[in-house]
Amino acid sequence: MSFGRKERKNFLMALEFRYPEWIPFSVRFHYPLWKKYREKLEELVLRHPIVFPNYEKGEKDFDRVAPRLRAEYYKDDWGCLWHNAQGGMWGQVIESPLSDWKALDTYVPPDPLHKPGFWAYDTYETQNWEEITDKINELREKGFLTVGYGEDLFTRLYWLRGFNNLCVDMCTDNSNLPKLIDLLWDYEKKLIRKWLDIGVDVMHFHTDMATQQGLMISPAKFRQYLKPMFKDLFMTCRNAGTHVYLSGDGRMVDIVDDLIECGVELHDPQLGANTLEEIEKAYKRKMCAWVDINEQMFPFCKPEDIRNMIRETVERLYLPEGGLMIMCWVGGAEVPLENLEAMCKSVEEFCFGK
Repeated sequence: MSFGRKERKNFLMALEFRYPEWIPFSVRFHYPLWKKYREKLEELVLRHPIVFPNYEKGEKDFDRVAPRLRAEYYKDDWGCLWHNAQGGMWGQVIESPLSDWKALDTYVPPDPLHKPGFWAYDTYETQNWEEITDKINELREKGFLTVGYGEDLFTRLYWLRGFNNLCVDMCTDNSNLPKLIDLLWDYEKKLIRKWLDIGVDVMHFHTDMATQQGLMISPAKFRQYLKPMFKDLFMTCRNAGTHVYLSGDGRMVDIVDDLIECGVELHDPQLGANTLEEIEKAYKRKMCAWVDINEQMFPFCKPEDIRNMIRETVERLYLPEGGLMIMCWVGGAEVPLENLEAMCKSVEEFCFGK
């Protein structure tokens, strides 16, 4: 999330409901698209300098993929074994270090002050805190938006324990579960304190805890096991004057009020998993919604469908005081070029039209 000076100001005005000049937006094309379309995609990007204001011709290595996204097996710094079946796309954890509770007694989590974790910068294996601090200071001095990464919450719990195991643990109120949560909680407190000491505008946390139908766990179990940790971490940021952005896929409308109580100011509800009506009811005037346009439809729909999705989102959720952002993040190589062009044209038309 990199923004120029004016973009930073407008982003924060929308987040804080202070009448932004335009609706902030983000259009991002991931590695499989660059590898497939190459110069054609670069030409598209160069045709839309408003959408990609910092892009310079020739800066993209079409064949480069971030280390954590290569098609291979690897262990992250928590000891979770990952497998990526397709380069450039997120893989999945196939071995969890705490699948057997006996391992918890001797398990040692990574030190966040020694090495950044999963949601670090692109050079995941080689990044260090000195480099991060220098980068944040450089961005701050130039007047750019600065973002810290609080990593994964519920997601990290099931990567460590295994998804089925964790669900059973919550259903049965396993006595080891609070110990696991405390382990992650302590790690996160150290991590966010480091970011807050460096000084950032926004803290970005991630947690995939919902499917297209609803939460992976009941709202009651969320409130029992996760909400205390969420509230402590998020309010620590808020009390330090730093905004809280929680990214989480799926249908999360059942706990939006809980997230607001915990201190979340910005969330990215997905169209498709949530209807516009549900997003309007749960978010409008309450929390800034960075609406994730229905990316599952990008390979199959027509350009006019994308335009209509963005138009309808703006018409339904726009307020002059703010509280709305638009997101078009595209991963798979199956999306046609004309649909990518439609995203750029549509955000130019409807986000600046306001």
